[in-house]
Amino acid sequence: METLSTTQVFPRNDVLLLVGIGLLLVGLAFKVAAVPFQVWTPDVYQGAPTPVTSFMASAGKTAAFAAFLRISVTALESRVDDWRPVVWVLAVLSLVVGSVLAVTQTNVKRMLAYSSISHAGFILLGVEAASHTTSPNAGDGIASAMTYLLLYTVLVIGTFTIVGLVSGKGDAASNLADLRGLGRRRPALALALTVFLLAQAGMPLTSGFVAKFGVIQASIETRSYAIAIIAMLASVIGAYLYLRIMVSAWMEDAEGTDAAPRVPFFSGLAVTAAVVFTLVVGVVPGWLLDATRQVITLAGR
Repeated sequence: METLSTTQVFPRNDVLLLVGIGLLLVGLAFKVAAVPFQVWTPDVYQGAPTPVTSFMASAGKTAAFAAFLRISVTALESRVDDWRPVVWVLAVLSLVVGSVLAVTQTNVKRMLAYSSISHAGFILLGVEAASHTTSPNAGDGIASAMTYLLLYTVLVIGTFTIVGLVSGKGDAASNLADLRGLGRRRPALALALTVFLLAQAGMPLTSGFVAKFGVIQASIETRSYAIAIIAMLASVIGAYLYLRIMVSAWMEDAEGTDAAPRVPFFSGLAVTAAVVFTLVVGVVPGWLLDATRQVITLAGR
């Protein structure tokens, strides 16, 4: 890592180095579920037990992006001109494909899988902004990506906790139709789910707005205007997905049983804590943004 983090002069050519960088990017893109290496995500999210899906979408994605940032921005800083265009393309494809395909799904876990692909595109905006190492605002790209990861982790844990409670044993009820009437059966759960969905859509006064605003602002400050515009358009398309789920929970009648899902104490506590965090950060984000910048400063970026 120390060798590649400084400018190196390679005799003849550096084809093997470029191939190695390309393979690294493929592996990292697969781990973060960036398009076109995302094909495993919907099937795995739907087929895995909901707690496992929640872990993959939160801790797994956070660790993968931490490695992505560490390797690309630190180890391969001297080769930034080689990998920046690849990250730009990965971000755009993830934003567009994730947002568009999400609205065509009928299974909630598959919906959230494609949503996670779109969110990976937003985080890649921060990585792309951080790649402009000659810009004085490159550090904002790292800070915005880290902030997005933290806020998205809380949102996805809360969302999948509610989906798991509604789905019941064996995730037997994870289709969109199974959420119908949730507002009447469990209004508190439906309200919490609404908060998480609005945050993922990037609505003001939620942590999701802070996250999306941060990465888009970082792109604009590094003059990546095209990708910032694409991200804003993808956010508008993705909002339709979250609206579909909210309409199903609040405005449609339940099919079959009217039984309210059981909410264990610790599950309710986790959902409540996630809702409070989402709203507090959305209303008063300064303390978290200052803490993130402090971490970046301590890391020497």
